[in-house]
Amino acid sequence: MGKASRDKRDIYYRKAKEEGWRARSAFKLLQIDEEFNIFEGVNRVVDLCAAPGSWSQVLSRKLYLPAKLAPDSKDGDLPLIVAIDLQPMAPIEGVIQVQGDITNARTAEVVIRHFDGCKADLVVCDGAPDVTGLHDMDEFVQSQLILAGLTIVTHILKVGGKFIAKIFRGKDTSLLYCQLKLFFTEVTFAKPKSSRNSSIEAFAVCENYSPPEGFNEKDLHRLLEKVGSPSGVDDLDCSSGWLEGPNKVYIPFLACGDLNGYDSDQSYPLPKTADGTYQSLEPVQPPIAPPYKRALDMKKALNQGIRGVEKLSIDPSS
Repeated sequence: MGKASRDKRDIYYRKAKEEGWRARSAFKLLQIDEEFNIFEGVNRVVDLCAAPGSWSQVLSRKLYLPAKLAPDSKDGDLPLIVAIDLQPMAPIEGVIQVQGDITNARTAEVVIRHFDGCKADLVVCDGAPDVTGLHDMDEFVQSQLILAGLTIVTHILKVGGKFIAKIFRGKDTSLLYCQLKLFFTEVTFAKPKSSRNSSIEAFAVCENYSPPEGFNEKDLHRLLEKVGSPSGVDDLDCSSGWLEGPNKVYIPFLACGDLNGYDSDQSYPLPKTADGTYQSLEPVQPPIAPPYKRALDMKKALNQGIRGVEKLSIDPSS
């Protein structure tokens, strides 16, 4: 599918380039904010799985830049935004980048040092694994990524803080909801209008972080296992089966975004220039170190008949 065709078929893809966003996913966070006002009173934010940086851009434009441009702004009072990802990304004004693993406690320590010993008001995560198309498998892997994100959230989020994370809806969604409810008094699953109806994607909006009394961050996995059965017996596998029937859990679900806004599943006419043509824009920020780059280099070397392709093999230290 050519660029012009994609611009026509995906209005948010086109609008993202026109408005200077690195990815269409920026509109998802903006629409979540329209519904839940998640940026109110926020001064310290962490963006997990941040690359290529569209959500970090939103945080910069909504929090850092307005504070910086205020007449009475002082450097010490500016919001602090930390973006974490295993992949590097191009700089964004007001965003501190940390290249690290969100499941590692050392990464949490780095974040807290950037906050001068304080904790975050808001943590967002738009990360997702490469999907297989097998919905049950994708839902399971995504839920494990969210729980991995929860590992660092329990270290860096202040009591009363908020956590926004991408989820994949499926038959075990109620289990994930109950697990998140252990730590947040309000959990709502939301579907931004910029998220395609054909996608199983949604977002968990978790408000008012309130960990159980006596909770130790190192015991997170043990606590989550207890949600697997109504009696909390440790020797039972974590399963959502007991959440059906009389124990069925009904999850709050909201649609976000202006109902009169753009439909992400609809094709729109391409705007014409004065000479009657359409000019497709380039992406705002191409990936600077995509994981597939080495594979492309190897393929290019093979096509050009270069010997010694083994020199381009994956270096375990890279």
